Amino acid sequence: MKQVKVAELKAKLSEYLRWVRKGNEVTVYDRNEPIARLVPFTAGGPLVVRESVHKYGTLRDIELPRPVKLERDVVDVLLEDRNRER
Repeated sequence: MKQVKVAELKAKLSEYLRWVRKGNEVTVYDRNEPIARLVPFTAGGPLVVRESVHKYGTLRDIELPRPVKLERDVVDVLLEDRNRER
């Protein structure tokens, strides 16, 4: 299995797709974190959708968790996290 970063995958996509077509796998990394895996396509039967473990009539029937009390505003935490990645 090969490992490739996003920028290299974009630059050499055809090369990696040929590699996958031969039956190999490619793991895609973004900043040293695996985010995707390219695997050969296998033509199986039709897509089968399984029944969910929990059956609910509507979204209204799903019990929501209790709110969490935080010392900081959630929006501030999200903005701080977003700005850190830039």
